[in-house]
Amino acid sequence: MAELQVDSILPDIQSLIEEGQKTALLNILIDMHPADIEAILNRLNKDDRRFVFGLLPTELASEVLPELDTPVAEDVLEEVSDQRISSIIHEMDSDDAADVVADLPDDVKERVLDTLEDDVSDDVKELLDYDEDSAGGIMAKEVLAMPADATVNETIEKLREMRDEVDNLYNIWVVDDNQVYLGNVNLTDLVLARGGDKLTAIMDADVNPIHVEMDQEDVAQHFKKYDLVSAPVVDSDGRLVGRITIDDIVDVLEEEGSEDIARIAGAPDEEIQEDSAFKIARARVPWLMVAFAGEMVAAYILSLFSATLNARIITAMFIPVVMAMGGSSGQQASVTVVRGLATGDIELHDTRRRLFKEFRISLLNSMFFSLLLFVIVYFWDGIIFATILATSMFLVINNATVLGALVPLIFKRLNIDPALAAAPLVSTTNDIIGLLIYLSITTIILAFGL
Repeated sequence: MAELQVDSILPDIQSLIEEGQKTALLNILIDMHPADIEAILNRLNKDDRRFVFGLLPTELASEVLPELDTPVAEDVLEEVSDQRISSIIHEMDSDDAADVVADLPDDVKERVLDTLEDDVSDDVKELLDYDEDSAGGIMAKEVLAMPADATVNETIEKLREMRDEVDNLYNIWVVDDNQVYLGNVNLTDLVLARGGDKLTAIMDADVNPIHVEMDQEDVAQHFKKYDLVSAPVVDSDGRLVGRITIDDIVDVLEEEGSEDIARIAGAPDEEIQEDSAFKIARARVPWLMVAFAGEMVAAYILSLFSATLNARIITAMFIPVVMAMGGSSGQQASVTVVRGLATGDIELHDTRRRLFKEFRISLLNSMFFSLLLFVIVYFWDGIIFATILATSMFLVINNATVLGALVPLIFKRLNIDPALAAAPLVSTTNDIIGLLIYLSITTIILAFGL
């Protein structure tokens, strides 16, 4: 069902909810794709979400739940019994199950894990031990691994046995007696090979496995670089412990992109689906405090130059121009570098080359806007103040651009998310430095009586 149809059917869904027509509502939902049910749940209020989710059969609920944003998932599970949660989790792949369990309250988490079958519970507990942003945190434990001396016919028979256990199967992983990864066989090669052929004769040993501790952003880059749809995950001893498929990478890219945009904007991720205004406000406060503190420093700087501002009122008129141009230049450079680091187009060893490139860009921009400002102010107030403003604009744009490019690179080197640098930190820093440059130049020139 297309997105437009979801929007068009929503009023009917809401009417059936209000009338309590459970059977009619279930008949509609059961024929919908889980992603479309997720779109409907996102548009409903908290009570209606719980009502609709409560109608879903266990298998369908297990497909819908991983699609939901965390705040919505918390809403629909808030009044669901531990037994139903366990039943839903039992139907999921281990990676999705671990994500859902990780977001449960601690007391509910323990009870749910206790009610799961031992093999499912062990897999989920193992995945919960890994960092959620690592390869181990996004991998699935369900794999089809075969010994190197297995034949094609034996592998196909095993594949038939496991067809209900392993979804999105693209490769068969080949391992030795100690479960050490040796290579992989894709389904095309498996089907085209002779039945008696050994897997060692048709396997590809060139696909590098992913280490279980690798950061998920690096995993995504690995998939992009080698055009993978599936990859094996190994531990420090090279033993096969899981697999990651392309649908997991799509989720990673969406998650990382959303986080970066949220941090650049200075807002918490996933707040769009959050109902509590208090939670959203509380999450935004730290970011706003950075901006508030920075602007208070800027206000103090203005007070230090009050004599200059009083002597030439026109000086104050151009403060917004200087601050805005510095802030915009810094943000442009910062966002460019943050995006480059995220996509892998910029590496840390490119720092010197990247800074030199941003400096050349800033030179061209600063010369253009300095000249433009000089011409405008020359006819407004004369050559002296036009020179002050043009010089200030030139220095401010160059400083802001280099700083905007440098700070994310420093953050990356310190293993801090560089997206943080594009938030209020860069803009407020550039405001402060820009004011210092502009007012210092103005004060010095005025002190000579020019």
